Amino acid sequence: MANPIAVTIPDAVKLSGLSRTSIYEALKRQDITARKAGRRTLISFADLEAYLASLPTYQAGA
Repeated sequence: MANPIAVTIPDAVKLSGLSRTSIYEALKRQDITARKAGRRTLISFADLEAYLASLPTYQAGA
């Protein structure tokens, strides 16, 4: 199955492993952009992937 074009906030939480609050904070900082489709808030899957890739890598002992 191909990756979806866009995901809802609950789906972004499930797919990314981030909390709902973290997703909304990233939206507020404009690290992730969202679109409204009626009452639904949609995040581009590519945008979510790019945001996760931009996060710092884990440094053991740092």
